[in-house]
Amino acid sequence: MSEPKLLLVEDDAALAELLEYRFKAEGYNVRTTADGDDAMVMASEAVPDLVILDWMIEGTSGIEVCRRLRRQQSTAHVPIIMLTAREAEDDRVRGLETGADDYLTKPFSPRELLARVAAVLRRVRPALAGETIRVGDLQLDPVAHRVERRGRQLRLGPTEYRLLKFLMEHPRRVFSRGQLLDAVWGNDSDIEERTVDVHIRRLRLAVSVPGLADPIRTVRSAGYAMEPV
Repeated sequence: MSEPKLLLVEDDAALAELLEYRFKAEGYNVRTTADGDDAMVMASEAVPDLVILDWMIEGTSGIEVCRRLRRQQSTAHVPIIMLTAREAEDDRVRGLETGADDYLTKPFSPRELLARVAAVLRRVRPALAGETIRVGDLQLDPVAHRVERRGRQLRLGPTEYRLLKFLMEHPRRVFSRGQLLDAVWGNDSDIEERTVDVHIRRLRLAVSVPGLADPIRTVRSAGYAMEPV
């Protein structure tokens, strides 16, 4: 099971160092920055599984970074936990309305933040917690690497498995070929985008069961999505 990827955006150097140490000790892959503009670049270059975002940071403010991450297609689905010294209810509401998934007011316990991050990831990315993913009549066990449909075990190649896992982690969301290449093959891959079509066809064959609907939706000129059927 791969390490959950965290992007920590915090300009308090001592706090950032403490949080980075604690999360790495718990098995997270952590990248840090104190600057909002750098955070946007880092999130675009390698989409994280979750962003921990301080409100008051250098460069672009945390609230604006949150807004931009939500507007950018590649990061619109990434959960965001905001950190702030602001205690006013209006500020908390503003942060949540901008797109934050959770909100933690300073000072806080690193243990509480760890628990909140784990809770958010269990909710939005169950495979990161080792839990079975279910979308419609498909279920995927990331620990056993087992895929079933209506109780029937499916046989998938390693690439088709990774592709299915990613799509099932984001049901109904449409991903372009480029986004799927980055997510499944990696940002450094020199594979052509049309290769995605080949593996989508193989995946369709692998999950096909006579009499049952195709769970993979093709969106013309946009990409592919996983639909509960």
